[in-house]
Amino acid sequence: MPAPLPDEVAALRAIIAAQAAELEAERRRREASETELAAAKAGLVAKALEMEKLKIQLARLRRMQFGSSSEKIAREIEQLELSLEDLEATTAAEATMADAELLPTAPLEGAPEVRARAGRRKLPEHLPRTEIVHAPHDACPSCGGALRKVGEDVTEVLDYIPARFTVIRHVRPALSCRCCEGMMQAPMPSLPIERGLPSAGLLAHVLIAKYCDHLPLYRQSAIYAREGVELERSLLADWVGKAAALMAPLADAIGRHVLAGSVLHADDTPVPVLEPGRGKTKTGRLWVYLRDERPHAGQGPPAVLYRYTPDRKGEHPQRELAGFRGHLHADGYGGFDALYDGGRIAEVACMAHVRRKFFDEHVETGSPLAAEVLKRIGVLFDIERSLAGLSAEERSLLRQAKARPALDELAAFLGATLLRIPGKGDLAKAIRYARSRWMALTRYVDDGRLELSNNAAERAIRPLAIGRRNWMFAGSDAGGERAAAIYTVTQTAKLNGLDPQAYLRDVLDRIADHPINRTTDLLPWNIVQRP
Repeated sequence: MPAPLPDEVAALRAIIAAQAAELEAERRRREASETELAAAKAGLVAKALEMEKLKIQLARLRRMQFGSSSEKIAREIEQLELSLEDLEATTAAEATMADAELLPTAPLEGAPEVRARAGRRKLPEHLPRTEIVHAPHDACPSCGGALRKVGEDVTEVLDYIPARFTVIRHVRPALSCRCCEGMMQAPMPSLPIERGLPSAGLLAHVLIAKYCDHLPLYRQSAIYAREGVELERSLLADWVGKAAALMAPLADAIGRHVLAGSVLHADDTPVPVLEPGRGKTKTGRLWVYLRDERPHAGQGPPAVLYRYTPDRKGEHPQRELAGFRGHLHADGYGGFDALYDGGRIAEVACMAHVRRKFFDEHVETGSPLAAEVLKRIGVLFDIERSLAGLSAEERSLLRQAKARPALDELAAFLGATLLRIPGKGDLAKAIRYARSRWMALTRYVDDGRLELSNNAAERAIRPLAIGRRNWMFAGSDAGGERAAAIYTVTQTAKLNGLDPQAYLRDVLDRIADHPINRTTDLLPWNIVQRP
């Protein structure tokens, strides 16, 4: 209970005054607290603003260091590097072709041997050496007398064994006859590049690194420098150009084999290409023409031909396939249409392209109708997997028994579905795309040599797509043509179960002395591996 109040007025006034003072003090304390709180809040706001300003400044600095301007500089440097690579390689290739046309293929009998040019670079001493002695006859061929060594010539070429460099020393003792003083010396074995430093093994490695492992030459040069071997990008480009010129007849021979088949797969992919003098890129195309009879147990070796063109005009495949007769697996690109006129070439459409349109619709909308079409197309692919490796006759009979009914049911389902859905939707467009190509889509049923899809060509395109993501673009049209030729050789070797680097090494080791009219001896399915 509160204490009773006094009766005196003065005492009451004192109590009221004390309480008023306490209230005033409390009010002042609250005002002070509110002021302090407001100040604290203001301080927090100011700090938050300062932090945001610092973040903006930091982001600006990061953009300056890693952003678009630096990326642009880096891209321009890469473009210049690749442009120089292609220019230097093209120059080397043209020089090699000119030499082949103007110079004899072998030295004339009795002519003096051409010595290495002055200033030929000395190979690093720290590299291991493998010495190969090329000794002449055991006795003088003129009189049968014993031979004595009077000197020797040593030629060093740079070789590459995966993961390490080594030097091969070609030692050719110069011998004289003790009886008649006649001189003799074994001839120097031919090198892939006359008087050049690289062996066939090193050339093969550089080509595979650039075109299969997608390492531009300036990056290869930096890698080799870390191993203590200075090989400038310009020197590597010279080697690439000369090696490509040597292999051009082999790529042409592969192309003739491909186009001699009766069934081809064709496709193309875009390739950014530098425009000379402008530093910008245009879009070229790499085309693939594949012959592969393995799925129907055919006898022809598999091979793939790549061609580069500066654009995608239909005249390019029309010119390439002007002499071809048979069946062509391809997508719906209009540039192929002129090939089908007259019946010389029969179109074989790709069910995988049809499936892709329904798959996109199902992912986008979850359409149960699209899902049903995918299920029915999946049945067709399941049937094909069970026929791999069977003869063409067996495949045709089994397709007529299994695939034909499934195709008829699919056609009926597509027709009925088209009547139930809006005509302007993506699903309707996908159905009309399939129905408009139905004859070409179902042609494979009656011919066991044909395929349900053009996936074989897309697999042949895939290495190029991976390379495009790495080396970004070709340095010139000539670089695109060179890439197409080397892809033709390396990818055909892969199709025939060969290690492309070992195959290139073997080819480059022989091709300088190989008769041009026997190029087919070096094709992947004909070449006899050396021990």
